[in-house]
Amino acid sequence: MKIGLETESLHLWFQNHRMDILGFIDFAKEHGCDGVMINIIKDYGLDEEWGCLGTDHPLHLEHIAKKLQAYGMYCEIDAKGFEYAKFEKIAKVAQTLNAKVIRSYVPLTDASKKVKKASDGAYDDSKIDASFDKQEFLKSSEQIKKLIPLLEKYNLKLAIENHEYQTSQDLLDLLALVKHPNIGLLYDFGNSMMAYEDPIVACHKMAPYTLSTHVKDHIVFVENGVEYVCGVPLGEGNLEIKKSIEILASYGLEHFNIEQCFPYCATFKRSRGTGGVYELGLGAFGIKSPLFDELRAMQYYYPHEVSNEILEKLLVAQMDGCIRSIQYLSKILAY
Repeated sequence: MKIGLETESLHLWFQNHRMDILGFIDFAKEHGCDGVMINIIKDYGLDEEWGCLGTDHPLHLEHIAKKLQAYGMYCEIDAKGFEYAKFEKIAKVAQTLNAKVIRSYVPLTDASKKVKKASDGAYDDSKIDASFDKQEFLKSSEQIKKLIPLLEKYNLKLAIENHEYQTSQDLLDLLALVKHPNIGLLYDFGNSMMAYEDPIVACHKMAPYTLSTHVKDHIVFVENGVEYVCGVPLGEGNLEIKKSIEILASYGLEHFNIEQCFPYCATFKRSRGTGGVYELGLGAFGIKSPLFDELRAMQYYYPHEVSNEILEKLLVAQMDGCIRSIQYLSKILAY
């Protein structure tokens, strides 16, 4: 069993220029990880086209590839959408980095939204809220099928993620329209909650098709009458991480990528009961207290908007949580 670390696990460090991708790889190796997952999506403080990767300049990629090779580490890419021209660029980057899996998801957006800052959804308004249309979602199959020649040419696997809005059945319905051995799923351990689906139910359904993972932990809390899913370090939340790993391993998955979404909060995206869960309070949906008295839920992810003092506090908390998460998963996989 191998452990990978997704750059999102230290998103504050990347966004606020306290760490770059080369330093991240060093960090992952130092703490016993076997691979890295590089998020190339734009966000506050990150490159508009290449996110945490920084650039696709050949010399930069060569430095990364050499470091990964020297450490004996694998690499995967986290992308967004299925636009052909961008995927062609991603495929070439993946080839240089010897990455074999690209995760992506069907993005949702609302052009009518008026956003002023990052926490309003300036970089991704679906982080706040967007409408989900099942037929529009399934139409993305046509765009995905156009990527098949690229996947075959570069010997790549495409892993489509359950990205907060989709139930496992939504993903399976999309996969059925594509039907190609190079295309499967990325099982995110917590994202089904935002669609009111129990993570273990989603895991059972997605596991036979899962190519990669985002291993995370979640709690639920209520603030001013609004219900939130909140990321916490592994082992400190409500999710049955060990059980999910056992299910995935039974289908042959041998590596697990940590995506510690802490500090981070998300609203519920679908109506109650969409994924089979109608009430909060039990199991994965157990209700806990908010993590920070001085912050509102949607301020967790971008604390620089509050104050530099809060940012510094959360930088330390995120680093400590990331280390604890790696240690927690290492213990589970050791058995």
